[in-house]
Amino acid sequence: MADNALSTRLQMAMRRLTGRGFLTENDIDEMMREVRLSLLEADVSFKVVKQFIAHVREQAVGEKILKGLNPGQQVVKIVHDELKRTMGEKTEGLAFNPTGLTVLMTIGLQGSGKTTAIGKLGVHIRKTEQKKVLFIAADVYRPAAIDQLVTIGKQIGIDVFEKGLIDARTIVKDGLAHAKKEGYDVVIIDTAGRLHIDEKMMAELVDIKAIAHPNEILLTVDAMTGQDAATIAKSFHEQLTATGAILTKLDGDTRGGAALSIREVSGIPIKFQSTGEKMDAFEVFHPDRMASRILGMGDVLTLVEKATESIDEDEAKNMMEKLMSDTFNYNDLLKQFKMIKRMGSVSKILGFMPGMGKIKQAASQVDDKQFDKMAVLIQSMTDHERKDPKLIDMSSRRRERIARGAGMSVADLNRLRQALDAQKKMMKKMMSMDERELESLSKSPQKAMPNTQYKKGKGKGKGQFKRR
Repeated sequence: MADNALSTRLQMAMRRLTGRGFLTENDIDEMMREVRLSLLEADVSFKVVKQFIAHVREQAVGEKILKGLNPGQQVVKIVHDELKRTMGEKTEGLAFNPTGLTVLMTIGLQGSGKTTAIGKLGVHIRKTEQKKVLFIAADVYRPAAIDQLVTIGKQIGIDVFEKGLIDARTIVKDGLAHAKKEGYDVVIIDTAGRLHIDEKMMAELVDIKAIAHPNEILLTVDAMTGQDAATIAKSFHEQLTATGAILTKLDGDTRGGAALSIREVSGIPIKFQSTGEKMDAFEVFHPDRMASRILGMGDVLTLVEKATESIDEDEAKNMMEKLMSDTFNYNDLLKQFKMIKRMGSVSKILGFMPGMGKIKQAASQVDDKQFDKMAVLIQSMTDHERKDPKLIDMSSRRRERIARGAGMSVADLNRLRQALDAQKKMMKKMMSMDERELESLSKSPQKAMPNTQYKKGKGKGKGQFKRR
């Protein structure tokens, strides 16, 4: 969601204010028009837009803001805080029983990504809480739903209790008895998903709730449905009292309206967000972090968490020492590629970093399969060549052999050589910086990128040559 039209338009509206020495009420009104359009185009509920604009304007036109220092930045903070308030003041976690079985019931319309979200939730609970999880397959109206949950369970190593297409109430009752007998800590129930909300569906869900006494009732909501998601959420909430929402498909072509409408319209807090196809592409929803991402302020806390999960500390320390001592080689570069892949796509990683808007836009065009191509080139080298990059630099025959062995061109290999060279140059640049420059770098990480300068060639073609 942080990469969509809502984010881009809001950032443009904010950029017009920041840096100005003073602001007038007309400036605020002009910005409010832009913000209103941005939110409506993102399919945010009209009621939510109206409240949002009223709250921001009321605070922004105060004398303290208009006559204070850096008024533009203060208005940006007001917008940030209002975005956070709209999505929920604080992060909402799951309620686990201190002892015995914890029961989570999932609900949602067909096509909302419910079954996949259950798989991701199971992986998340097992990893963060170290609990033994069981899935109960109680979506009996779509035969493929049971097969899908069983397949997902095998893929991630989580047991699935299923009894075919019998009454869902019986499945839940027997599944809970099985979970208690076998010593499971958490049960996640997959209930019926329909194309629309109907009385029969709701009656069954109410019965399952009465049987299971769930600690949490989690509603999966497709972020691509915009403000309709909030209406659907409200309808489920009125009859079942949902305790939280899982926002799915946030990585798709979503306009952001769902995240900004659900909490305000339905009263259901967003607890999780699903951000990709992989089973670990699942995050706790932090309203303040999401507000920062929408306004292009980055999300360093989530980036640090992802790095901590994906990168071995000793391995990273060893890599840093090698970079500093100029002994960084192709084996180390291969390890680095694997670390980046574990964290997600390049554009996604850059999306967490403040001040990376322009680079992020360019990175969105990067095919992450390039890492795989580079890995194949490295694997085509001998052990000596991987350890000593100079051997390749000094021999065109070696370069031709490696490229041919990988089924690629020498130009592909040269790009790999440049990537290794860029890493070393970036580290040298950072090593030569003083404390003040390093502080500036933390605010604008793109300054660490090595500048590739070109000099114009002479003659008819005026070709470009790299200046090292």
